[in-house]
Amino acid sequence: MLRQWRASIIQKAVKDLRIQRRQVQFRENNFTLASVVLHRSFRWNCRLHRLNRSSSQLDATGYASRAHTTLCAKSEATLSDAQRRTIYALSTPPGKAGIAVIRISGPDALDVWQRVTRRNKSGAVPTPWMFQRRHVVDPETEERLDDSLTVFFKGPKSFTTEDTLELHIHSGRAVLSAVLRALAKLPYCRPAVPGEFTRRAFEGGRLDLTQVEGLRDLIDAETEAQRRVAVSGAEGAARARYAALRSQILECLVFVEGFIDFGEDVDELGQEAMIREAHNRALNIINSIRSHLHDNRRGEILRSGIKLAIFGPPNAGKSSLFNFLAQRDAAITSPIPGTTRDVLTLTLDIGGFPVVLSDTAGLRETLDTVEQVGVGRAGNAVKEADLSLCVLSLPDVLSSRDNALVRIPDEVKNHLKPDTLFLLNKSDTIESLPLNQSLTFTEYGNNYNNSKQPQFWTASLRTSEGTQSFLDGLAQVLRSRYSDGFDYTSPLITHARHRDMLERAVMHLEEFIAFSPSEVDIAAESLRYAARAIGSVSGLDVGVEEVLGGIFSSFCVGK
Repeated sequence: MLRQWRASIIQKAVKDLRIQRRQVQFRENNFTLASVVLHRSFRWNCRLHRLNRSSSQLDATGYASRAHTTLCAKSEATLSDAQRRTIYALSTPPGKAGIAVIRISGPDALDVWQRVTRRNKSGAVPTPWMFQRRHVVDPETEERLDDSLTVFFKGPKSFTTEDTLELHIHSGRAVLSAVLRALAKLPYCRPAVPGEFTRRAFEGGRLDLTQVEGLRDLIDAETEAQRRVAVSGAEGAARARYAALRSQILECLVFVEGFIDFGEDVDELGQEAMIREAHNRALNIINSIRSHLHDNRRGEILRSGIKLAIFGPPNAGKSSLFNFLAQRDAAITSPIPGTTRDVLTLTLDIGGFPVVLSDTAGLRETLDTVEQVGVGRAGNAVKEADLSLCVLSLPDVLSSRDNALVRIPDEVKNHLKPDTLFLLNKSDTIESLPLNQSLTFTEYGNNYNNSKQPQFWTASLRTSEGTQSFLDGLAQVLRSRYSDGFDYTSPLITHARHRDMLERAVMHLEEFIAFSPSEVDIAAESLRYAARAIGSVSGLDVGVEEVLGGIFSSFCVGK
């Protein structure tokens, strides 16, 4: 009955050409339906826009004069997610705090401002890019939910390039739930999926993929080094460098295309000069890309963390060092050999660098099956580590106090690397400890150059004697290996995806050089593939949905 009655009212409004504006209001279950306004094309739009009095004049045909007019009724069919282009999400961590920010972005952001906020000494229309104090209300009951500051960003001058609204409200569980429920009552709004705001910024041309990844790394940054690398990427340093590489490849392609199109008009010497110039340009590009590839993975290591493995014989103090660096009892310590059976890991900030620290089982020959597994895992952890630290008990390895000779245990020798660091623990148990400069390491094994002494420190983890000197020295080692001579403003290969695309580009460029002049038309395709590989780094030639989904899904919902 309700639908039939509404249909008859609408038909009557269509026939009556003298109607200027008619609001049809009726109640269903104690709620008032919004105004019914005709659409020029007879297609109903249920975006729940309020009736715009200034645009509600009917023309000579009896239809509404603006295509923006809509039918707003609760009985309309539910919109699909594809139709609900306006998204919302909490952009700050949930929990008790002074301020929480709810972000709304999409074509109906302005209507959200009109529906869920009420005037409080501010205008009826938001002033873009300026904070205004408004009451947040329930769009149905008009119940006041909170007092807020709102800011409206008019597209395309917003992060997403769309109209965007931010509600700055009090961060309490009840307040957040009430405001999010109020937004859910608007049929044209839906909750955002992880990374959807940033994806819209990418699709709108605000960011490229390297900036998207830099933004994600900036959010995840836990140390100063990670922050500096992420800021460089988010600000577009990598974008500019990859764009320059791609431009150079396209310029090389111009020479080749010119040879293909106009080669007949040039003599043989001119043709050879054109091909030689293209090959020289390709070689320069290859050398430039390889200079980035041969960076010892510093960018990726700084982003994901420097893997530092602690290893050594049993009861040398490895777990004690692990607890000392963690500033808590993260590992069980005991005078019984073989206490640690598995690899324990945690992430630390040492000297501003992210360090993934691993505590391993003591290296020794054992008949215990479980301990054998632990020893095997310890060896693998040392092998895969970016940096290894061998902890030795000074009383056990100091073979001669007169000559200050340090003897490396046989179980440890096979796990040493040329850059292995040493910490000689339990220095407090020796009455007359020689100076560091007089200690000499012997019997390094095959992985060591006997003429070069390793870097080491002496300390007592029990009394904390020498520990500060060890921390300062370790931070200096990290700085010299991963920071000195390192320009944080230059684009870095911070993801395996970047390295893979650059290696593909080098492969295609080498293919181009290998082709003979008679195969120049085929060689041109190799240049196009190389340009496409470079473009894939920044997202210019990305056509695989799985790649984009993998990047954006790692964001939080509010970003």
